[in-house]
Amino acid sequence: CLKFLKNCHAALPEHGKVIVAECILPVAPDSSLSTKSTVHIDVIMLAHNPGGKERTEKEFEALAKGAGFKGFRVHCNAFNTYIMEFLKSP
Repeated sequence: CLKFLKNCHAALPEHGKVIVAECILPVAPDSSLSTKSTVHIDVIMLAHNPGGKERTEKEFEALAKGAGFKGFRVHCNAFNTYIMEFLKSP
């Protein structure tokens, strides 16, 4: 995932961005339907893709920064899917 994002970063123009649509794990688990659904997706991802996982918002931000992106924004949440932007320059 990091290698893929680094390649995206290198290919983007100066003010480019990557738009990511993903589930975001809550920091503290709870019993809400949204959390249960996200954890279920996380387990499926682990079973079908060793090393695959869902991430918290802070983990997505760290992933973006690790790939060289300077800005990170979460725009909205619809049906348990968050829309995030990884910005090459803030």
